[in-house]
Amino acid sequence: MTEPVIRTLGESDAALFDAMPDPLGARDGHRLTRHRPDWKRVALRDGTVVARAAWWGGPDDTEPVNVNWFDVAEGEEEAGAELLRSAPWRVGLEVNAPGGWREDPALKAAAEARFTAALAAGYAPLVERFLYRWTPECGLPARPGRLEFRPEPDDAVFLDVLRRIHAGTLDAHALMEIEEHGLDRAARAELDFFHWCPSPREWWQVAYTAEGERVGLHIPAHNPSGPCVAFIGVLPEHRGRGYAYDLLAECTHFLVERGAEFVAAATDRGNHPMAANFAKAGYPVVRERINFRPPAAGRP
Repeated sequence: MTEPVIRTLGESDAALFDAMPDPLGARDGHRLTRHRPDWKRVALRDGTVVARAAWWGGPDDTEPVNVNWFDVAEGEEEAGAELLRSAPWRVGLEVNAPGGWREDPALKAAAEARFTAALAAGYAPLVERFLYRWTPECGLPARPGRLEFRPEPDDAVFLDVLRRIHAGTLDAHALMEIEEHGLDRAARAELDFFHWCPSPREWWQVAYTAEGERVGLHIPAHNPSGPCVAFIGVLPEHRGRGYAYDLLAECTHFLVERGAEFVAAATDRGNHPMAANFAKAGYPVVRERINFRPPAAGRP
């Protein structure tokens, strides 16, 4: 068997990326995603594409944010590993699969081939997530009316609330950031992400009780693929009262009132309280995502 040839694509040969089966339905999942041709790479064996990966970032980013499309042909896990291993970027990787992929033998085999390749390239599992997509057919969630929502022009207020929320977070990405860089940096990274989104800063809202106690915040946003729930967070002293649902309902209404025809969202599979709130608000799970940490420095 000949060795695979790794190629970075460009405008002239971008069509090579489409020369593979798509068992996990990545193309449909990325129908609103814009990938740069020169951030796409393929592995060819005897002229046939046996692995492919697309790195992704925002329109103004000079480096990719993550690998969000990765496919490996049956039996070509090592070629897929080399495709990732030889790339110039060390960023997180995600494998997206249809909901319930574990119950379908063909989908499970396809997903596990990608996991095997990622592990061989030095990536480490981080978390599994539910991906949601609300549409008008789901019905708008009822607003409980228990909270008041106010815009807040001072980033310092958001930073303080984020620090306090992250101190007891269940979110695996936030926990990783805290582990690697500390609580302050983790809160700052979240704030930087909100600023990175192309939607208006004026949309960010802090929630208060009728008595004026600060409860948490919600961030309705647009990412480069469209409207989304960027963040829902309740302060530790107010947890256990169902306020995350209130925030999610308000966030959904806010986006719809500004023309959203769908709203994307996600939460960790193990974050049972937030998953229950998405279900209550009528958000169906449309796909599942498995996130991997990038290889550590000094490793492949």
